[in-house]
Amino acid sequence: RPWAAEAHAHQNGLSGAPGAQCPGLWSPQEEEFDRDIPKDLGPLQFVKLCKHHSLVDDAWFCDLITVQGPGTCEEAAFPCYRWVQGQGVLSLPEGTARLPGDNALDVFQNHREKELKERQKLYCWDTWKEGLPLTIAAGCQDDLPPNMRFHEDKRLDFEWALKAGALEMVLKRVYTLLSPWNRLEDFDQIFWGQKSALAEKVHQCWRDDELFGYQFLNGANPMLLRRSASLPSRLVLPPGLEALGAQLERELQNGSLFEADFILLDGIPANVIRGEKQYVAAPLVLLKMEPDGKLLPVAIQIQPPSPRSPTPPLFLPSDPPLAWLLAKTWVRNSDFQLHQLQYHLLNTHLVAEVIAVATMRHLPGLHPVFKLLIPHIRYTLEINTRARSQLISEGGIFDKAVSTGGGGHVHLLRRAMAQLTYCSLCPPDDLADRGLLGIPSALYAHDALRLWGIIARYVEGIVRLFYHRDDIVRGDPELQAWCREITEVGLCQAQDRGFPVSFQ
Repeated sequence: RPWAAEAHAHQNGLSGAPGAQCPGLWSPQEEEFDRDIPKDLGPLQFVKLCKHHSLVDDAWFCDLITVQGPGTCEEAAFPCYRWVQGQGVLSLPEGTARLPGDNALDVFQNHREKELKERQKLYCWDTWKEGLPLTIAAGCQDDLPPNMRFHEDKRLDFEWALKAGALEMVLKRVYTLLSPWNRLEDFDQIFWGQKSALAEKVHQCWRDDELFGYQFLNGANPMLLRRSASLPSRLVLPPGLEALGAQLERELQNGSLFEADFILLDGIPANVIRGEKQYVAAPLVLLKMEPDGKLLPVAIQIQPPSPRSPTPPLFLPSDPPLAWLLAKTWVRNSDFQLHQLQYHLLNTHLVAEVIAVATMRHLPGLHPVFKLLIPHIRYTLEINTRARSQLISEGGIFDKAVSTGGGGHVHLLRRAMAQLTYCSLCPPDDLADRGLLGIPSALYAHDALRLWGIIARYVEGIVRLFYHRDDIVRGDPELQAWCREITEVGLCQAQDRGFPVSFQ
Protein backbone atom coordinates (compact mmCIF):
# COMPACT_ATOMS: atom_id res chain seq x y z
CA ARG A 1 0.00 0.00 0.00
CA PRO A 2 2.52 2.60 -1.15
CA TRP A 3 2.57 6.36 -0.65
CA ALA A 4 2.88 8.33 -3.88
CA ALA A 5 4.79 11.61 -3.90
CA GLU A 6 4.70 14.14 -6.71
CA ALA A 7 6.84 17.27 -7.01
CA HIS A 8 6.55 20.20 -9.41
CA ALA A 9 9.78 22.08 -10.17
CA HIS A 10 11.04 24.76 -12.53
CA GLN A 11 14.65 24.62 -13.69
CA ASN A 12 16.34 27.97 -14.11
CA GLY A 13 18.65 27.18 -17.02
CA LEU A 14 22.40 27.12 -16.37
CA SER A 15 22.30 29.77 -13.69
CA GLY A 16 25.10 30.17 -11.20
CA ALA A 17 22.69 31.19 -8.43
CA PRO A 18 18.97 31.51 -7.88
CA GLY A 19 17.66 34.51 -9.72
CA ALA A 20 20.58 34.67 -12.15
CA GLN A 21 19.21 34.30 -15.66
CA CYS A 22 20.82 32.82 -18.79
CA PRO A 23 18.12 33.16 -21.44
CA GLY A 24 20.70 32.79 -24.19
CA LEU A 25 21.62 29.29 -22.99
CA TRP A 26 18.46 27.67 -21.72
CA SER A 27 14.81 28.47 -21.46
CA PRO A 28 13.11 27.75 -18.12
CA GLN A 29 11.72 24.23 -18.01
CA GLU A 30 8.85 22.78 -16.01
CA GLU A 31 9.03 19.20 -14.87
CA GLU A 32 6.98 16.89 -12.66
CA PHE A 33 8.38 13.96 -10.71
CA ASP A 34 6.49 10.94 -9.35
CA ARG A 35 7.95 8.68 -6.69
CA ASP A 36 6.39 5.63 -5.00
CA ILE A 37 7.38 4.69 -1.44
CA PRO A 38 6.65 0.99 -0.82
CA LYS A 39 5.49 1.24 2.79
CA ASP A 40 2.94 3.03 4.94
CA LEU A 41 4.67 5.99 6.64
CA GLY A 42 1.72 6.99 8.81
CA PRO A 43 0.63 10.61 9.26
CA LEU A 44 3.22 12.87 7.63
CA GLN A 45 4.36 16.10 9.28
CA PHE A 46 7.39 17.06 7.17
CA VAL A 47 9.00 16.30 3.83
CA LYS A 48 12.72 16.90 3.42
CA LEU A 49 13.92 18.04 0.03
CA CYS A 50 17.41 18.32 -1.42
CA LYS A 51 18.91 18.44 -4.90
CA HIS A 52 21.98 16.55 -6.00
CA HIS A 53 24.92 18.90 -6.45
CA SER A 54 26.51 18.73 -9.91
CA LEU A 55 29.41 20.60 -11.47
CA VAL A 56 27.08 23.50 -12.21
CA ASP A 57 24.90 24.54 -9.29
CA ASP A 58 21.77 24.96 -11.39
CA ALA A 59 19.06 26.30 -9.14
CA TRP A 60 15.66 24.66 -9.12
CA PHE A 61 12.42 26.30 -8.07
CA CYS A 62 10.06 23.82 -6.42
CA ASP A 63 6.39 24.72 -6.37
CA LEU A 64 4.70 22.02 -4.33
CA ILE A 65 5.03 18.47 -3.11
CA THR A 66 1.82 16.48 -2.77
CA VAL A 67 1.59 13.08 -1.10
CA GLN A 68 -1.24 10.63 -1.68
CA GLY A 69 -1.57 8.10 1.11
CA PRO A 70 -2.66 4.50 0.70
CA GLY A 71 -6.29 3.55 0.35
CA THR A 72 -8.69 6.37 1.11
CA CYS A 73 -6.18 8.65 2.86
CA GLU A 74 -6.46 12.26 1.85
CA GLU A 75 -3.78 13.99 -0.18
CA ALA A 76 -1.26 15.97 1.88
CA ALA A 77 0.36 19.12 0.49
CA PHE A 78 3.81 20.45 1.36
CA PRO A 79 4.23 23.95 -0.14
CA CYS A 80 7.74 24.99 -1.11
CA TYR A 81 7.63 27.87 -3.64
CA ARG A 82 11.32 28.63 -3.28
CA TRP A 83 14.67 27.94 -4.87
CA VAL A 84 16.48 24.70 -4.10
CA GLN A 85 20.23 25.03 -4.46
CA GLY A 86 23.54 23.89 -3.02
CA GLN A 87 23.84 20.90 -0.73
CA GLY A 88 21.43 21.96 1.98
CA VAL A 89 18.21 20.17 2.92
CA LEU A 90 14.86 21.97 2.98
CA SER A 91 12.45 20.81 5.66
CA LEU A 92 8.90 21.44 4.44
CA PRO A 93 6.03 21.20 6.96
CA GLU A 94 2.60 19.97 5.97
CA GLY A 95 0.82 23.01 4.57
CA THR A 96 -2.16 23.43 6.93
CA ALA A 97 -1.94 26.83 8.64
CA ARG A 98 -1.29 26.79 12.38
CA LEU A 99 -1.09 29.45 15.05
CA PRO A 100 2.00 29.46 17.28
CA GLY A 101 1.93 27.37 20.44
CA ASP A 102 3.93 27.37 23.64
CA ASN A 103 4.90 23.68 23.62
CA ALA A 104 8.67 23.44 23.31
CA LEU A 105 8.35 19.75 22.29
CA ASP A 106 6.06 20.59 19.34
CA VAL A 107 8.02 19.90 16.12
CA PHE A 108 6.02 22.58 14.26
CA GLN A 109 6.81 25.18 16.94
CA ASN A 110 10.51 24.38 16.75
CA HIS A 111 10.38 24.61 12.98
CA ARG A 112 8.72 28.05 12.92
CA GLU A 113 11.17 29.47 15.48
CA LYS A 114 14.15 28.24 13.45
CA GLU A 115 12.60 29.57 10.24
CA LEU A 116 12.15 33.07 11.70
CA LYS A 117 15.73 33.18 13.04
CA GLU A 118 17.03 32.36 9.56
CA ARG A 119 14.71 34.85 7.88
CA GLN A 120 15.67 37.69 10.24
CA LYS A 121 19.32 37.27 9.19
CA LEU A 122 18.29 37.36 5.53
CA TYR A 123 15.70 40.17 5.59
CA CYS A 124 17.26 43.22 7.26
CA TRP A 125 16.09 46.84 7.46
CA ASP A 126 17.85 49.80 5.87
CA THR A 127 17.28 53.56 5.66
CA TRP A 128 17.09 54.93 2.13
CA LYS A 129 16.42 58.54 3.21
CA GLU A 130 15.85 59.91 6.71
CA GLY A 131 12.19 60.66 7.42
CA LEU A 132 10.90 57.98 5.04
CA PRO A 133 9.79 54.37 5.66
CA LEU A 134 12.57 51.85 6.12
CA THR A 135 13.39 49.52 3.23
CA ILE A 136 14.94 46.13 2.62
CA ALA A 137 18.73 46.20 2.93
CA ALA A 138 19.65 45.79 -0.75
CA GLY A 139 21.59 48.21 -2.94
CA CYS A 140 20.32 46.64 -6.16
CA GLN A 141 18.09 43.75 -7.19
CA ASP A 142 21.04 41.33 -7.23
CA ASP A 143 21.44 41.85 -3.47
CA LEU A 144 17.92 40.60 -2.71
CA PRO A 145 17.20 37.17 -1.24
CA PRO A 146 16.75 34.76 -4.18
CA ASN A 147 13.13 33.98 -3.31
CA MET A 148 12.17 37.66 -3.67
CA ARG A 149 13.57 38.06 -7.19
CA PHE A 150 11.53 38.29 -10.39
CA HIS A 151 10.96 34.93 -12.03
CA GLU A 152 12.17 34.59 -15.61
CA ASP A 153 8.88 35.41 -17.36
CA LYS A 154 8.29 38.44 -15.13
CA ARG A 155 11.85 39.71 -15.62
CA LEU A 156 11.72 39.41 -19.40
CA ASP A 157 8.29 41.05 -19.58
CA PHE A 158 9.43 43.94 -17.37
CA GLU A 159 12.72 44.57 -19.19
CA TRP A 160 11.24 44.26 -22.68
CA ALA A 161 8.53 46.78 -21.75
CA LEU A 162 11.26 49.23 -20.66
CA LYS A 163 13.20 48.72 -23.89
CA ALA A 164 10.08 49.12 -26.04
CA GLY A 165 9.15 52.35 -24.25
CA ALA A 166 12.66 53.76 -24.65
CA LEU A 167 12.73 52.85 -28.34
CA GLU A 168 9.36 54.54 -28.93
CA MET A 169 10.64 57.75 -27.27
CA VAL A 170 13.78 57.73 -29.43
CA LEU A 171 11.75 57.25 -32.63
CA LYS A 172 9.36 60.06 -31.70
CA ARG A 173 12.28 62.33 -30.84
CA VAL A 174 13.85 61.73 -34.26
CA TYR A 175 10.48 62.16 -35.98
CA THR A 176 9.86 65.56 -34.37
CA LEU A 177 13.37 67.05 -34.67
CA LEU A 178 12.72 68.61 -38.06
CA SER A 179 9.08 69.54 -37.44
CA PRO A 180 7.96 72.94 -36.11
CA TRP A 181 5.87 73.20 -32.91
CA ASN A 182 3.77 76.31 -33.42
CA ARG A 183 0.25 75.15 -32.50
CA LEU A 184 -1.34 72.88 -29.92
CA GLU A 185 -2.31 70.56 -32.77
CA ASP A 186 1.39 69.91 -33.35
CA PHE A 187 1.35 67.67 -30.28
CA ASP A 188 -0.45 65.14 -32.48
CA GLN A 189 2.99 64.35 -33.89
CA ILE A 190 3.86 62.34 -30.80
CA PHE A 191 0.47 60.65 -30.29
CA TRP A 192 0.97 57.68 -32.56
CA GLY A 193 1.61 54.07 -31.70
CA GLN A 194 -0.53 51.87 -29.47
CA LYS A 195 -3.76 53.52 -28.34
CA SER A 196 -6.81 52.55 -26.34
CA ALA A 197 -10.35 53.82 -26.83
CA LEU A 198 -10.07 55.78 -23.58
CA ALA A 199 -6.73 57.33 -24.58
CA GLU A 200 -8.23 58.44 -27.88
CA LYS A 201 -11.20 60.01 -26.09
CA VAL A 202 -8.87 61.93 -23.77
CA HIS A 203 -6.84 63.00 -26.79
CA GLN A 204 -9.95 64.48 -28.37
CA CYS A 205 -11.41 66.10 -25.21
CA TRP A 206 -8.42 67.04 -23.07
CA ARG A 207 -9.15 70.79 -23.28
CA ASP A 208 -12.76 70.47 -22.09
CA ASP A 209 -13.67 71.59 -18.57
CA GLU A 210 -15.96 68.57 -18.19
CA LEU A 211 -13.09 66.10 -18.66
CA PHE A 212 -10.83 68.23 -16.43
CA GLY A 213 -13.33 67.92 -13.56
CA TYR A 214 -14.11 64.26 -14.29
CA GLN A 215 -10.45 63.32 -13.85
CA PHE A 216 -10.50 64.50 -10.22
CA LEU A 217 -13.32 62.04 -9.54
CA ASN A 218 -12.30 59.09 -11.71
CA GLY A 219 -8.92 59.75 -13.30
CA ALA A 220 -5.42 58.52 -12.51
CA ASN A 221 -5.36 60.34 -9.16
CA PRO A 222 -8.81 60.45 -7.52
CA MET A 223 -7.21 60.83 -4.07
CA LEU A 224 -7.06 64.63 -3.70
CA LEU A 225 -10.58 65.91 -4.32
CA ARG A 226 -12.73 66.74 -1.28
CA ARG A 227 -16.06 68.45 -0.63
CA SER A 228 -15.48 71.94 0.80
CA ALA A 229 -16.58 72.50 4.40
CA SER A 230 -15.63 76.20 4.18
CA LEU A 231 -13.91 78.50 1.73
CA PRO A 232 -10.16 77.67 1.69
CA SER A 233 -8.11 80.05 3.84
CA ARG A 234 -5.54 80.45 1.07
CA LEU A 235 -8.17 81.77 -1.35
CA VAL A 236 -7.83 85.52 -1.85
CA LEU A 237 -10.26 87.15 -4.29
CA PRO A 238 -8.75 90.03 -6.27
CA PRO A 239 -10.80 93.26 -6.43
CA GLY A 240 -13.75 93.08 -8.82
CA LEU A 241 -14.59 89.43 -8.20
CA GLU A 242 -17.30 89.94 -5.61
CA ALA A 243 -19.79 88.09 -7.82
CA LEU A 244 -17.52 85.05 -7.81
CA GLY A 245 -17.32 85.19 -4.02
CA ALA A 246 -21.12 85.20 -3.78
CA GLN A 247 -21.33 82.23 -6.18
CA LEU A 248 -18.82 80.25 -4.12
CA GLU A 249 -20.81 80.94 -0.95
CA ARG A 250 -23.98 79.65 -2.62
CA GLU A 251 -22.28 76.48 -3.82
CA LEU A 252 -20.82 75.99 -0.35
CA GLN A 253 -24.23 76.25 1.29
CA ASN A 254 -25.68 73.80 -1.25
CA GLY A 255 -22.92 71.27 -0.58
CA SER A 256 -21.87 71.40 -4.24
CA LEU A 257 -18.48 73.12 -3.81
CA PHE A 258 -15.38 70.89 -4.09
CA GLU A 259 -11.66 71.61 -3.92
CA ALA A 260 -8.31 70.10 -4.81
CA ASP A 261 -5.47 71.76 -2.91
CA PHE A 262 -1.89 71.01 -3.95
CA ILE A 263 -0.38 72.95 -1.03
CA LEU A 264 2.02 70.06 -0.31
CA LEU A 265 4.02 71.28 -3.33
CA ASP A 266 4.47 74.82 -2.00
CA GLY A 267 8.17 75.62 -1.65
CA ILE A 268 9.42 72.31 -3.08
CA PRO A 269 12.73 73.07 -4.84
CA ALA A 270 12.49 72.73 -8.61
CA ASN A 271 14.83 70.68 -10.76
CA VAL A 272 17.34 71.88 -13.35
CA ILE A 273 17.28 69.73 -16.48
CA ARG A 274 20.08 70.14 -19.03
CA GLY A 275 20.86 73.54 -17.58
CA GLU A 276 17.28 74.76 -17.80
CA LYS A 277 15.45 75.83 -14.64
CA GLN A 278 12.15 74.02 -14.01
CA TYR A 279 9.12 75.20 -12.04
CA VAL A 280 6.73 73.63 -9.54
CA ALA A 281 3.23 75.01 -8.97
CA ALA A 282 1.06 74.49 -5.87
CA PRO A 283 -2.44 75.16 -7.26
CA LEU A 284 -5.83 75.37 -5.62
CA VAL A 285 -8.75 74.27 -7.79
CA LEU A 286 -12.37 75.07 -6.90
CA LEU A 287 -15.07 73.05 -8.64
CA LYS A 288 -18.85 72.85 -8.56
CA MET A 289 -21.04 69.79 -8.88
CA GLU A 290 -23.86 70.23 -11.41
CA PRO A 291 -27.26 68.54 -10.78
CA ASP A 292 -26.45 66.01 -13.52
CA GLY A 293 -23.25 64.95 -11.72
CA LYS A 294 -20.77 66.84 -13.87
CA LEU A 295 -17.90 68.40 -11.92
CA LEU A 296 -16.78 71.69 -13.48
CA PRO A 297 -13.88 73.97 -12.50
CA VAL A 298 -14.86 77.43 -11.21
CA ALA A 299 -11.49 79.01 -10.39
CA ILE A 300 -7.78 78.13 -10.28
CA GLN A 301 -5.15 79.75 -8.07
CA ILE A 302 -1.70 78.67 -9.26
CA GLN A 303 0.29 79.61 -6.13
CA PRO A 304 -0.76 80.43 -2.55
CA PRO A 305 -0.41 84.00 -1.23
CA SER A 306 3.05 85.04 -0.04
CA PRO A 307 4.59 88.25 1.36
CA ARG A 308 5.95 88.99 -2.11
CA SER A 309 2.59 88.35 -3.80
CA PRO A 310 -0.26 88.70 -1.28
CA THR A 311 -2.95 88.51 -3.98
CA PRO A 312 -2.00 85.85 -6.53
CA PRO A 313 -3.89 85.91 -9.83
CA LEU A 314 -7.07 83.87 -10.08
CA PHE A 315 -7.84 82.13 -13.38
CA LEU A 316 -11.46 81.70 -14.46
CA PRO A 317 -13.30 79.86 -17.26
CA SER A 318 -14.20 83.32 -18.66
CA ASP A 319 -10.51 84.18 -19.21
CA PRO A 320 -8.99 84.04 -22.71
CA PRO A 321 -9.04 80.37 -23.81
CA LEU A 322 -5.27 79.84 -23.86
CA ALA A 323 -4.80 81.49 -20.44
CA TRP A 324 -7.45 79.22 -18.91
CA LEU A 325 -5.98 76.17 -20.69
CA LEU A 326 -2.49 77.02 -19.42
CA ALA A 327 -3.79 77.25 -15.83
CA LYS A 328 -5.43 73.81 -16.17
CA THR A 329 -2.20 72.41 -17.64
CA TRP A 330 -0.24 73.59 -14.58
CA VAL A 331 -2.82 71.82 -12.40
CA ARG A 332 -2.32 68.59 -14.34
CA ASN A 333 1.46 68.95 -13.95
CA SER A 334 1.07 69.27 -10.17
CA ASP A 335 -1.37 66.37 -10.12
CA PHE A 336 1.29 64.21 -11.78
CA GLN A 337 3.83 65.07 -9.06
CA LEU A 338 1.52 64.15 -6.16
CA HIS A 339 0.11 61.09 -7.90
CA GLN A 340 3.54 59.63 -8.63
CA LEU A 341 5.29 60.49 -5.37
CA GLN A 342 2.67 60.66 -2.61
CA TYR A 343 -0.13 58.34 -3.64
CA HIS A 344 1.77 55.83 -5.79
CA LEU A 345 5.37 55.63 -4.55
CA LEU A 346 4.80 56.31 -0.83
CA ASN A 347 1.28 55.11 -0.05
CA THR A 348 1.50 52.07 -2.32
CA HIS A 349 5.08 50.89 -2.88
CA LEU A 350 6.94 52.01 0.24
CA VAL A 351 4.17 51.14 2.71
CA ALA A 352 3.78 47.73 1.04
CA GLU A 353 7.54 47.16 1.36
CA VAL A 354 7.39 47.77 5.12
CA ILE A 355 4.62 45.18 5.40
CA ALA A 356 6.53 42.76 3.15
CA VAL A 357 9.76 42.94 5.16
CA ALA A 358 7.93 42.70 8.50
CA THR A 359 6.02 39.68 7.17
CA MET A 360 9.21 37.85 6.24
CA ARG A 361 10.80 38.70 9.59
CA HIS A 362 7.94 37.80 11.93
CA LEU A 363 5.39 35.49 10.27
CA PRO A 364 6.54 31.92 9.52
CA GLY A 365 5.20 30.03 6.54
CA LEU A 366 2.72 28.13 8.73
CA HIS A 367 1.03 31.31 9.98
CA PRO A 368 -2.42 31.93 8.41
CA VAL A 369 -1.72 35.66 7.93
CA PHE A 370 1.52 34.79 6.09
CA LYS A 371 -0.45 32.53 3.76
CA LEU A 372 -2.94 35.35 3.13
CA LEU A 373 -0.27 37.94 2.34
CA ILE A 374 2.53 36.13 0.54
CA PRO A 375 0.92 36.06 -2.96
CA HIS A 376 0.42 39.84 -2.78
CA ILE A 377 4.01 40.76 -1.84
CA ARG A 378 5.59 38.41 -4.38
CA TYR A 379 7.48 41.07 -6.38
CA THR A 380 7.27 44.06 -4.02
CA LEU A 381 10.90 44.04 -2.91
CA GLU A 382 12.45 43.78 -6.37
CA ILE A 383 10.25 46.42 -8.02
CA ASN A 384 10.98 48.83 -5.15
CA THR A 385 14.71 48.12 -5.23
CA ARG A 386 14.74 48.78 -8.95
CA ALA A 387 12.91 52.07 -8.36
CA ARG A 388 15.48 53.22 -5.80
CA SER A 389 18.39 52.34 -8.07
CA GLN A 390 16.96 53.55 -11.40
CA LEU A 391 13.93 55.82 -10.99
CA ILE A 392 14.31 58.03 -7.90
CA SER A 393 18.06 57.62 -7.37
CA GLU A 394 20.63 60.35 -7.96
CA GLY A 395 20.92 60.66 -11.73
CA GLY A 396 17.81 58.51 -12.19
CA ILE A 397 14.78 59.14 -14.36
CA PHE A 398 13.22 61.66 -11.95
CA ASP A 399 16.42 63.73 -11.92
CA LYS A 400 16.61 63.62 -15.71
CA ALA A 401 12.99 64.34 -16.65
CA VAL A 402 10.73 65.54 -13.81
CA SER A 403 10.41 69.02 -12.33
CA THR A 404 10.47 67.71 -8.74
CA GLY A 405 13.62 65.67 -9.43
CA GLY A 406 17.06 66.67 -8.25
CA GLY A 407 16.08 66.35 -4.58
CA GLY A 408 12.67 68.01 -4.59
CA HIS A 409 11.02 64.61 -4.80
CA VAL A 410 12.65 63.57 -1.50
CA HIS A 411 11.43 66.76 0.21
CA LEU A 412 7.93 66.04 -1.07
CA LEU A 413 8.03 62.41 0.12
CA ARG A 414 9.06 63.55 3.62
CA ARG A 415 6.14 65.99 3.78
CA ALA A 416 3.73 63.32 2.59
CA MET A 417 5.13 60.81 5.11
CA ALA A 418 4.58 63.26 7.97
CA GLN A 419 0.89 63.50 6.97
CA LEU A 420 0.29 59.80 6.30
CA THR A 421 -2.42 58.41 8.56
CA TYR A 422 -3.79 54.90 8.95
CA CYS A 423 -7.33 56.02 8.08
CA SER A 424 -6.15 57.62 4.83
CA LEU A 425 -5.24 54.11 3.61
CA CYS A 426 -8.73 52.73 4.34
CA PRO A 427 -11.20 53.70 1.57
CA PRO A 428 -14.37 53.85 3.74
CA ASP A 429 -12.68 56.27 6.17
CA ASP A 430 -10.84 58.24 3.51
CA LEU A 431 -13.88 58.72 1.24
CA ALA A 432 -16.07 59.72 4.20
CA ASP A 433 -13.44 62.22 5.38
CA ARG A 434 -13.34 63.77 1.90
CA GLY A 435 -17.13 63.93 1.61
CA LEU A 436 -17.29 61.73 -1.49
CA LEU A 437 -19.80 59.11 -0.34
CA GLY A 438 -23.15 58.96 -2.11
CA ILE A 439 -22.09 60.86 -5.26
CA PRO A 440 -23.45 58.95 -8.31
CA SER A 441 -20.70 60.21 -10.64
CA ALA A 442 -17.88 59.26 -8.21
CA LEU A 443 -17.19 55.93 -9.92
CA TYR A 444 -13.81 55.42 -8.24
CA ALA A 445 -15.47 55.73 -4.83
CA HIS A 446 -18.13 53.15 -5.73
CA ASP A 447 -15.58 50.68 -7.10
CA ALA A 448 -13.19 51.17 -4.15
CA LEU A 449 -15.93 50.44 -1.61
CA ARG A 450 -17.12 47.37 -3.49
CA LEU A 451 -13.59 45.96 -3.71
CA TRP A 452 -12.95 46.80 -0.06
CA GLY A 453 -16.09 44.87 0.90
CA ILE A 454 -15.12 41.85 -1.19
CA ILE A 455 -11.62 41.73 0.28
CA ALA A 456 -12.93 42.23 3.82
CA ARG A 457 -15.41 39.36 3.53
CA TYR A 458 -12.73 37.01 2.24
CA VAL A 459 -10.09 37.99 4.80
CA GLU A 460 -12.53 37.89 7.71
CA GLY A 461 -13.73 34.46 6.61
CA ILE A 462 -10.18 33.09 6.72
CA VAL A 463 -9.13 34.89 9.90
CA ARG A 464 -12.17 33.69 11.87
CA LEU A 465 -11.16 30.09 11.20
CA PHE A 466 -8.17 30.63 13.47
CA TYR A 467 -9.05 33.52 15.80
CA HIS A 468 -12.28 32.51 17.53
CA ARG A 469 -11.91 34.94 20.45
CA ASP A 470 -10.15 38.22 21.22
CA ASP A 471 -7.82 36.56 23.72
CA ILE A 472 -6.46 34.34 20.91
CA VAL A 473 -5.60 37.48 18.95
CA ARG A 474 -3.94 39.09 21.97
CA GLY A 475 -2.06 35.87 22.75
CA ASP A 476 -0.46 35.40 19.31
CA PRO A 477 3.17 36.57 19.79
CA GLU A 478 4.03 36.33 16.08
CA LEU A 479 1.07 38.47 15.04
CA GLN A 480 1.79 41.08 17.74
CA ALA A 481 5.50 41.27 16.83
CA TRP A 482 4.57 41.71 13.16
CA CYS A 483 2.16 44.56 13.94
CA ARG A 484 4.61 46.31 16.25
CA GLU A 485 7.47 46.06 13.75
CA ILE A 486 5.37 47.62 10.97
CA THR A 487 4.42 50.68 13.04
CA GLU A 488 7.40 51.27 15.31
CA VAL A 489 10.25 50.17 13.05
CA GLY A 490 9.26 50.17 9.38
CA LEU A 491 7.05 53.28 9.58
CA CYS A 492 9.32 55.02 12.10
CA GLN A 493 7.01 55.38 15.13
CA ALA A 494 3.77 56.04 13.22
CA GLN A 495 1.46 55.23 16.15
CA ASP A 496 0.68 58.94 16.66
CA ARG A 497 -0.99 58.85 13.22
CA GLY A 498 -3.33 55.97 13.98
CA PHE A 499 -1.15 52.98 13.04
CA PRO A 500 -1.58 50.21 15.65
CA VAL A 501 1.28 48.81 17.75
CA SER A 502 -0.79 45.79 18.80
CA PHE A 503 -3.95 43.93 17.90
CA GLN A 504 -6.61 43.58 20.58
